[in-house]
Amino acid sequence: MTSLVLIDIQLGLQETSFYGTERNHPNAEENCGRLLHFFRSKQLPVFHVKHNSSNLSSPLHPSKMSNNFHPAVEPLVSEPVLEKTVNSAFIGTDLELRLKALNITDIVVVGLTMEHCISTSVRMASNLGFHVTLVSDATAAFDKVGFDGNRYGADVIFHTELASLKDEFATIKDTATLLEELDKSV
Repeated sequence: MTSLVLIDIQLGLQETSFYGTERNHPNAEENCGRLLHFFRSKQLPVFHVKHNSSNLSSPLHPSKMSNNFHPAVEPLVSEPVLEKTVNSAFIGTDLELRLKALNITDIVVVGLTMEHCISTSVRMASNLGFHVTLVSDATAAFDKVGFDGNRYGADVIFHTELASLKDEFATIKDTATLLEELDKSV
């Protein structure tokens, strides 16, 4: 069985001032919403993961409105919400136990950001034995300044992460391709 795991699709990750100077894929949240709608329509399992930063100045600190879910992926009361304080969706949550209890072997991962919680969670999910599909246009990255002082653009960070996850940790697909494939198989 396949499940959708939505990671950190929160209002605060639309801001660039805290995380970098630019973010790619401005429509990532809408693509996450399209996938969520499909999974709901087929009554497939959905898990929402929310990051609660311990950093008071972070937009994802629980005291801030920007910690809330993006409207495109607002959880239903019946959908589990797992809260975490670290990058991995599997650390400090019972996500692995919940997935295994439902005999889920395949997970579709979407959310923010590619270079932090998505990359970490995808690697861990694969290491735990799940078959992972990462939806490339349903995630995004921020630019970063390296140890050498050079700025690396959001697209460079994003595509480098995708390249390192491809094949070894995840199958990479875009939203349209995945929806077409799932529609034929479910």
